[in-house]
Amino acid sequence: MRISRLSSQPTHALIGPALCVVAQGAKAIMLGRELFEYDPSRMLVFAVGVPVSSQVIRATAREPFLGFVLELDPVRVAELAARVFPRRIPRPAADRGVYVVGSTDAIVEAVARLLDRVAQPEDAELLAPLAVDEILIRLLRTPIGSRVAQIGQQKSGVRRVAEAATWIREHFAQPVTVGEMAASVRMSASAFHERFKAVTSMSPLQYQKTLRLHEARRLMLFQDLNATEACSRVGYLSPSQFSREYHRFFGSVPTKDVARLRQEGFAR
Repeated sequence: MRISRLSSQPTHALIGPALCVVAQGAKAIMLGRELFEYDPSRMLVFAVGVPVSSQVIRATAREPFLGFVLELDPVRVAELAARVFPRRIPRPAADRGVYVVGSTDAIVEAVARLLDRVAQPEDAELLAPLAVDEILIRLLRTPIGSRVAQIGQQKSGVRRVAEAATWIREHFAQPVTVGEMAASVRMSASAFHERFKAVTSMSPLQYQKTLRLHEARRLMLFQDLNATEACSRVGYLSPSQFSREYHRFFGSVPTKDVARLRQEGFAR
């Protein structure tokens, strides 16, 4: 669970599965070439862990952006989905990695109760989980409820892509092939590539490259590695290729990007 009070600077992060709710302001998320915007009237749900670029698009000094992120536990989602859909869970027409749905007063009020309970040590352990369950149940009752339920279903397309994404994150620095990625979830290479891109809006190799760039940035920023050391650590064989792809993704060469982040207050 995270509460955001962020500036308007663009950020890059790995997020999901998660529910994102905005109390004030607005934010845009870019996944691959798709753009999703959300504000107090709309919530965002990530069905799998995906690397995204985000930027606050509405905020002022007087009314800063205020957002809430609840990480979704697939096991708990499955348990509650079985109760919300006692006969069977409806099969959605298509599996996606990100969904947008209108906010409801009931979910916003449940989030407020969760924050109140987390703030009270005597209530956090016993009562906060109840508030989380209420949020999940109400989310499962929204128009995207059947899609959210897929997060917890072992045989769903979303769950298989999530498992593959986890495998890629564990092996992202290695020279793995799409065939090896597909084999990790017992799918053919062609079917896996098609399903993975449909859910995450990027190919498996694009996903791997994005993870490498994120990790390289983290190593330079927080472990004081130089660009050559970082690119080697995450699996790049060519420093020049690493620098080009880093600049294309983050908008600046590694040394300038890390210097800017440190100037903005990111500590080593």
